[in-house]
Amino acid sequence: MKLLFLTGSLVHGGAERHTITLANGLAARGHECHAAYIKDDPSQLERLRGAASVRCLHAGRYLDLAALRRLAEHIRRLRPSTVVAVNAYALLYAALALRISGTGAPLAVTYHTTLLRNLKERLQMLYYRPFFWRAERLIFVCEAQRRFWARRLVRGRVTEVIHNGVDLQHWRPQPAEDGARLRRVLGIGDGDYVLGMSAVLRAEKNPLQLVEALAELRRRGVPARALFIGDGPMRPALEARARALGVAPHVTVTGLQQDVRPLLGVCDVLTLCSTAVETFSLAALEAMALARPVVHSDVGGAAEMIRDGEQGFLFPVNDTAALVERLQALADPALRSRLGGKACATVAARFSEQAMLDKYETLFKELTKARTRNDNLPRPAGAH
Repeated sequence: MKLLFLTGSLVHGGAERHTITLANGLAARGHECHAAYIKDDPSQLERLRGAASVRCLHAGRYLDLAALRRLAEHIRRLRPSTVVAVNAYALLYAALALRISGTGAPLAVTYHTTLLRNLKERLQMLYYRPFFWRAERLIFVCEAQRRFWARRLVRGRVTEVIHNGVDLQHWRPQPAEDGARLRRVLGIGDGDYVLGMSAVLRAEKNPLQLVEALAELRRRGVPARALFIGDGPMRPALEARARALGVAPHVTVTGLQQDVRPLLGVCDVLTLCSTAVETFSLAALEAMALARPVVHSDVGGAAEMIRDGEQGFLFPVNDTAALVERLQALADPALRSRLGGKACATVAARFSEQAMLDKYETLFKELTKARTRNDNLPRPAGAH
């Protein structure tokens, strides 16, 4: 197969990471994978190792006609067997460029959000919806997301769910001594209870809630520390809140990291406090693969990866008291070990990268075969 993946950019984000994983993984299986991105943010470009070509369209505005023409010409020259758009903005460009190119390649769209943040985005969805309807495949990453958008009349000609997956070899539990060594480097004591959050520090990730939970845990005598693996616009507010609550010495923000595995290995628990944006969290799956229990706000597909009290805990959105209770329960090392073991086994059984790639490969092959059949159908006299 010859696949063209189109994203809005290559910014640090879950949708972009997922797309890079697909392109690299399918290229490793012998398929010819190409990538293009609309806006010039190549933050994750170096991770895109499997693509036969990568092209930036250098769009200077929301709908840049010159960038659209460049994409149409790119499609005309490549003649991909399938174009894969990532989220609604890329879908808009891909659908219009395919029409301009006249190549007839099928269009699939992977959709990674359940969030409409403001009136502008709600209005945009009114004109995005017909583009979804015309896509040959619409792929959601969890059942909760599919139900959410079905109520809002967002569907493809065929709609499917393929859960995110992680590389079990890459995300395997590390030797305990490696984590102990890094804890010492970070100034974390042997008896400290480390609460991790691996995320871009944006408002919808709700990092201040973890600072507030940390303060309450320490007030109760739990020797907790918070390790924020990432960076972002909420960092100044996070650090100010930690100072105001008197827990700044117990909060560490690492900044953006190319490889978060060692730092996740330092954590005893991964905490996700998101208010709406988590659809099916890769960060949660990665921590679970490393045998870490996850305490996750009950949003998106969280309940499809975590059964409360088995692989970790769920808590109601913005309920800090409930978050504190779950985290205090996991201060017990025996409980952490038991739930972490179940989390690791769950990822191996249900959410491996190989299983995810198998499903996408099958889907794209079906689209390629359908296109080949259509191309071979007899055409009426005079048709082109």
